[in-house]
Amino acid sequence: MLQQRTAFIHPAGIFLLCITGLTACKQNHESNTAGFAGTPLEYPVSDVKLVEASGIADSKANPGYLWVEQDSGNPPDLTLLQHNGTVLKSVHLANAVNRDWEDMVLAPGPDPHKQYLYIAETGDNLIRYDDYAIYRLEEPAAATDTVQQVDKIAFFYPDGSHNAEAILVDPDTKDIYIITKTDLHSKLFKLKYPYSTVEMNSVEEVGALPYNYATSAALSPNGRELVVKTYEAIYMYPRTAGETIVQTLSKPYTTLPYQQEPQGEAIVFDNNDSGYYTLSEKGLASSVNLYFYKRTK
Repeated sequence: MLQQRTAFIHPAGIFLLCITGLTACKQNHESNTAGFAGTPLEYPVSDVKLVEASGIADSKANPGYLWVEQDSGNPPDLTLLQHNGTVLKSVHLANAVNRDWEDMVLAPGPDPHKQYLYIAETGDNLIRYDDYAIYRLEEPAAATDTVQQVDKIAFFYPDGSHNAEAILVDPDTKDIYIITKTDLHSKLFKLKYPYSTVEMNSVEEVGALPYNYATSAALSPNGRELVVKTYEAIYMYPRTAGETIVQTLSKPYTTLPYQQEPQGEAIVFDNNDSGYYTLSEKGLASSVNLYFYKRTK
């Protein structure tokens, strides 16, 4: 059994702490390795230009493919990557700028009959920007070459600049959650729906996690599992129906299997809920692999 500390820090200053074994807070924090294969399936990525992946989403419009984004220094394009690592094509986003794209999720949006990609323009390694954005677009079909309609949801942090690489979209409320990376504890900010695509939005700090260097986050297709990925671990939180993201992240977590990557910044559950994918930037490695951790129960 893991002696794993779990905590959630509320912005009002209340610090909730649980340590396995303490009488005051008896909660089990076991490794969830039994639920997923400890050794992932490995798929070499075919395109040598796909070396700075910072976010992935499992496509619903194009089953069997992942959407991949790359971070700063790359054009505002999305890559359609087959589950076996083969690159199909790139799709250009008109009127979008890739200052420093990070995480990406596929989630509900304004039209209840459609799915939307949310791209986090939230990277800020030098902590120098005053505002940030989430780009939102209807999920493209594979035949699309250029997406003309891209919404920009601009926002700022009330307490100053942050470097953030993980986002979540609550499928019930459409609220967007941003998780910072390089604070002492990864802070959690909420962008409440409905948000403006014309005026600047302000986000609200709603808590913090007991670790930092969050690089990606994802919800399972049925909404019952939430994962936060760092460079060294994947933390999984159980989620019940009707629960807010803040409530879920206040719970104890378990760790999922993870094979160390050169610079792993992306995670997503597959749409069949049969496992999860991770993808890394190339870093100093000779090549890039797509990994799939199959669910075993």
